[in-house]
Amino acid sequence: MVVSGDTTRRSGPGAGLLGRQDEVARVLALVDEDHPGPRTLLLLGDAGTGKSELLTAAAGHARDSGTLVLASQGIEAESRHSFASLHQLLLPVLPGVGALPGHLRTALETAFGTAPDGGPPDSMLLRTAVLTLLDAVSDHRRVLLCLDDVPHMDRDSLAVLGFVIRRITAQDVAVLLTARGHTAPAGLPAGLPTVLLGPLTEQAAAELMDAQPQPPTGRTRIELLRQAGGNPLAIIELCRAAGTGGAGVLPGGGLPRTERIQELYAARLRALPETTQRLILYAAASQGEDLATVMAAAHAGPDLSAWAPAEENGLVTVMDGQVLFRHPLVRAGAYHAAPAHLRQRAHRDLAAALTTDPARRAWHLAAACVGRDESVATALEDTAELAERRGGFYAAGQALQRAAECSPAPADRARRYTKALRAAQNVGDPLWVSELYGQVTALTADRDLLGMAACGAGMGLSLFGHQRQAFRVVLSALEPDPPANGMTVVALTSILSAIAYQSGLPGFRGPVTAVLEGARPGNHGSPYAELATSDSSDAVRAAALAGADPTRAAELLRHLRREPAAREPAAGIAETTRLLGLGGVSWYADESDLCVEAHRQGYALLSAFGAMGSAAPSLAAMAASLIDTGRWAEADEHLDRSAALAAVHKWAHLHSDVEALRATLRALRGETSGSPADAAWTAVGLEENRATHARLLRAAGTAAAAGGDFDGAFRHFRSLFAEDGTPLHYFLSPRSIADLAAAAQRTGREREAAQVVDAVRAAVGPQPTTRMTLLLHHAAALTGAPKDTEHHFRLATVNPVGDQWPLARAQARLHYAQWLRRRRRPLDARPLLVTAVESFTRLGAAGLADEARVELRASGVATAPAQADPLAELTAQQREIVRLAARGLRNREIAEQLLLSPRTVSSHLYNVYPKLGVSSRNQLRGLFEDL
Repeated sequence: MVVSGDTTRRSGPGAGLLGRQDEVARVLALVDEDHPGPRTLLLLGDAGTGKSELLTAAAGHARDSGTLVLASQGIEAESRHSFASLHQLLLPVLPGVGALPGHLRTALETAFGTAPDGGPPDSMLLRTAVLTLLDAVSDHRRVLLCLDDVPHMDRDSLAVLGFVIRRITAQDVAVLLTARGHTAPAGLPAGLPTVLLGPLTEQAAAELMDAQPQPPTGRTRIELLRQAGGNPLAIIELCRAAGTGGAGVLPGGGLPRTERIQELYAARLRALPETTQRLILYAAASQGEDLATVMAAAHAGPDLSAWAPAEENGLVTVMDGQVLFRHPLVRAGAYHAAPAHLRQRAHRDLAAALTTDPARRAWHLAAACVGRDESVATALEDTAELAERRGGFYAAGQALQRAAECSPAPADRARRYTKALRAAQNVGDPLWVSELYGQVTALTADRDLLGMAACGAGMGLSLFGHQRQAFRVVLSALEPDPPANGMTVVALTSILSAIAYQSGLPGFRGPVTAVLEGARPGNHGSPYAELATSDSSDAVRAAALAGADPTRAAELLRHLRREPAAREPAAGIAETTRLLGLGGVSWYADESDLCVEAHRQGYALLSAFGAMGSAAPSLAAMAASLIDTGRWAEADEHLDRSAALAAVHKWAHLHSDVEALRATLRALRGETSGSPADAAWTAVGLEENRATHARLLRAAGTAAAAGGDFDGAFRHFRSLFAEDGTPLHYFLSPRSIADLAAAAQRTGREREAAQVVDAVRAAVGPQPTTRMTLLLHHAAALTGAPKDTEHHFRLATVNPVGDQWPLARAQARLHYAQWLRRRRRPLDARPLLVTAVESFTRLGAAGLADEARVELRASGVATAPAQADPLAELTAQQREIVRLAARGLRNREIAEQLLLSPRTVSSHLYNVYPKLGVSSRNQLRGLFEDL
């Protein structure tokens, strides 16, 4: 769907079709002169998915290249007139009919009513005439036939066009067709190449929403994304509605109203019988109630025939005990087409019918409520607590906000708004959090409530990139009078630590340690389900302290990894919090494998809850850990999910982080796509988002090095440190010290880099992590005193623990081997180079693998291209399935472990066997060295 907002940052044909890049490329390729193979394509999809816009883009591209475009659009009102669509299509070339043989010319003129004899045309002559005319036109210029909305074309035209499509052989004639639905309409040739336009991805849908003139914010934004279901037309219309009239809350969310939405379906709705209209209204007012409940509430009896008119009109589908609206806008139109008193009655009747479902009953009572009602507010709060226990934070936040709106007492409103804010924070929506924070601060001066609210507001501001403002908000809740509840203090310092890490600003970390070390032991009777166990609160506290002072991370991690017998039973969100805290401490302790595993488990639980807000601060760290540990295919998947979350929730700095990490991966793979995009450097203020700045600089340096620009690489890596060697970012900058040293060695700046190496050695303290120790030895070997070079190289390459960072280990071996070969020790260099080539190849680091092969050949070894690791091409889930199958587990056992169906496991194995070059389970074991 074409965006209606600013699209100046995109250019070219189809540039405004957000989220349809692949489809645009395929359609434009069909139009191009050198397109091989069949030049016919059918675009399928629901109403509003962008079929006509794709057709328009193709037509514009064709005209720009000198192609003659013949277009016809199916119009329902003309579908009863024979050959109306064919006449519309051929109108521009009808002057050429005179050149046809007489009998063919007569057939065409008769069909179009211009022949003196008004008898019916001979069908075969007519079809031959159209085919001959198009062949003749294509002799002089290329032709594109654009047939939009084929099902509404008249039957006679469709019969002729079907014949032409089956027989046209001219390579200079391309045919594009569109049809609503998921299957080709009757009348078209069988086996046409098709493209099905499904819903937009979450990221593309969010980008389309943000491109509208008045994009909604906060809860309304998330709700409209959910309601639209990825349908571009629904996104645009619902945004227009929200901008002009706001969103009214109902069960399942707001359905904004505009006259345009009603007009889209008003005629079809008004044509329905009264009983059917009432059923449609009750289904629209429901939040997914089953068919029996809707019919009972509407007092319609058990006869399903009342639904038939709506089904025949394509408004709903009734199946499997459910009522499914065929398009998101049907529900909006049906609901708002009814007067207010009928909508209120529908909600009351639905509430009365839901005697066994208090949660949904509460929502319908709220929708029917006028003014404030404590009984409704209490029911909604109970509903929210049930939803939150199940991990339904979005539903909980909705219910709590509505409960607050229904609360007569200001104190109850403040308390419920605060609980709604916490749920919104877990969802990860900073705009919604900001709206609720304003409500809380206007209603109360209670330090505990303000502290809880400040957690969400501070995290939201941080995700927007406003670190200084976030720091002030959180610190104001801790000083001068901290909250009485110890768990609120722990939660606040956790947010403060995340802000300090992202900002990298001096002075932001000190208060974290000071507050936590001076805080009273927390009680677990607080409203924080996330901190309900000592394990979860200890993990959060440890992560905050490690973020404030990474030199303590190893000690804090040892404490967390105490014997399992002492651990409390895991429970829901508290276990998720423990895992994320453990992953955070592992990140700061440079225990990358543990960091990955803990975050994997934590994210899996959060995904099951449907709310990834708690993961936001750790997503970039997880991606970096996946890259560092050689899990690049999984890193790609993780970055795709992170990009979607950043787009949906408008997490500004994460957008830049993802771009930086993607650029780093591209460069490591040897792709010459350059530095991160310009937008990534300007999305947030880099001066107060030093973590993002450090990632961008590392990406730019890695890209420059991959392109052979070592001066540029040195410049970018050197920018990670101040003139005196002070790190730009206290944690991230030191992890690029070996990259800086390698660029310095290439450009003759070893002395300058050596000063930075000394500064980093001092900054990481007397007991650096194993990873930092290896990196410092690597850097010292490249920039230090020549007499110590081999000593440092050996220390950088021999510790087996370093194998968990395969890229860094392979780079150290390559540099060591290069040093050995230049000292005429090729025999010593060869084993290092062989291992380096294997490692780079397995990772997919093509450029580095080629460099190592050149060195290996120079050392006197003839090399053959090493084979890439076939497992690297699989998704994370597929790799795990293959690993378990290689261990001998059966499909059912694998399914039970991974919470999948046995059929899904079987399907994955069937699909991956060709990729792995195996034909049976027995061959899988040879793919793993650690089984």
